[in-house]
Amino acid sequence: MKILVLGGYGVFGARLAKLLVADGHDVCIAGRDLEQSRSCGRAFGCRAIRMDRSGSLEALADYGVVVDAAGPFHAYGDDPYRLARAAIAADVHYLDLSDNADFCAGITALDAWARQAGLCVVSGLSSVPALSSAAVRALSGTDVPVVIDTAILPGNRAPRGMSVMQSILSQAGRPMPAWIGNQWERTFGWSDPANYTLPGGLVRQGWQIEVPDQRLFPAHFGAETVRFRAGLELGIMRYGLAVFAMLCRIVPVPVTRPVVRGFKVLADLLAPLGSGRGGMSVTVTTRHEHRSWRLLAEDGDGPFIPAVAARALLRRAELPVGARPAIEAITLAEAEAAMADLRVVTERSSAPTTPIFPRVLGKDFDALPGAVKNTHQTLGTSRWVGRCKVQRGKGAWARLLCALFRFPDAASDAEVEVTKTVTPRGETWTRRFDQARFRSHLSVGPEGMRERFGPFTFLIGLQVDKGALHYPVTAGRLGPIPLPRWMLPLSEAREFAEDGSFHFDVAIHAPLTGSLMVRYSGVLAAKRSGDATRPPKPITL
Repeated sequence: MKILVLGGYGVFGARLAKLLVADGHDVCIAGRDLEQSRSCGRAFGCRAIRMDRSGSLEALADYGVVVDAAGPFHAYGDDPYRLARAAIAADVHYLDLSDNADFCAGITALDAWARQAGLCVVSGLSSVPALSSAAVRALSGTDVPVVIDTAILPGNRAPRGMSVMQSILSQAGRPMPAWIGNQWERTFGWSDPANYTLPGGLVRQGWQIEVPDQRLFPAHFGAETVRFRAGLELGIMRYGLAVFAMLCRIVPVPVTRPVVRGFKVLADLLAPLGSGRGGMSVTVTTRHEHRSWRLLAEDGDGPFIPAVAARALLRRAELPVGARPAIEAITLAEAEAAMADLRVVTERSSAPTTPIFPRVLGKDFDALPGAVKNTHQTLGTSRWVGRCKVQRGKGAWARLLCALFRFPDAASDAEVEVTKTVTPRGETWTRRFDQARFRSHLSVGPEGMRERFGPFTFLIGLQVDKGALHYPVTAGRLGPIPLPRWMLPLSEAREFAEDGSFHFDVAIHAPLTGSLMVRYSGVLAAKRSGDATRPPKPITL
């Protein structure tokens, strides 16, 4: 097949061209710099031409497929699909390696035209969303995933192209939509770090950025939560970018070409440090299992991974007709076959899901009514809404303690929302009473359930009695210092079912005096899901 690779001398384009030549395709490398195109062509034994996406595209008619591996796709201006439209007009299949959410999602605008021409137009044939979606489908099978969590974690010695650096820097500190607990939330680029384990026990840290997965996976797979993170191997680079992201949240910094070049100079100075080992992690949580697929690429072969999906698709006898993002454009088996000649190790693992309340209560958890059990089987993020009554203690001591723990003000009928989010150590509960919020963190220790409010941690002796779940405080500490019993609050908290609905009644009495601090009681129900097809910011074509 005659294939034109635009940006074929770039970090990923060059590796795609090398793989396609190895597969026997007739490849031509194209780019703005003819000398670079020719140099790369000589190295791979293929042809080279000069082509600028914004210039003449008449040469497309000489090929069967054009692959755009140039980017940065978020910066393609007012006519982002000029190359794709020119390819259709020239009766040429179009593929690209975009990892930009808006660009991938918007390619569907060309679907009717592509189908009429009988052509394949696919955006995102890269690590995301093509490879990541293939892994999600293989892990999910026929189950609907509850949580999809993906990370790409390159080694520090992997080459860094200007397009990739500009894409990441342009997101740092900028608002982005994230599908969390069946609703869109506003979060920020390069935030919320988490650790991931790759084959061989290699642990790397990833930070949240926007890719097509967060935009497209919620509706496609029906997941309640979709997360994606990318990482840098060196801590100085990760946290340096985090500082830049914080600055951008306060004062938007324009990511111009000179700014990107400045960051690239600093990154190149650190290039000898770290390693060339990089990887990818995809985890799917179903109702019963955590299922993971992990990849580790040895020195030098990590940058080939974004080219694997395009290679796999171009190995097919026929290409799919229509214009769409590359979600499930290939299978994981096809992708792994396309990596067979690379120094890559993949592995799969699974483990049962273990929410913290069933873990602590054991068989007693099964004795609870369904309405209560449902609230304690969170696998990612769950949301519960209802109404409640709030009473407050009247003494100065009670008011001081309520202010310290940020308990809600008195109200005869307050709107209440409880958001529960699974963390590596347990769950975080954020309670909202009208406009007031307070948060606690629950975890499981050798002694049982623990709940932390800021520096205070309390041991909760969970009990099931007559179908109700009780939360007595049995011990506590301030930081590492144990609290004597006379300094512990008295908790009379229970959850129960009535007429099939979930009810709560929580009364907390002050230490020393025993006077009422706060009491809140009411009813909760699962919050209805939002519209997964409508992210909070529009898709710009």
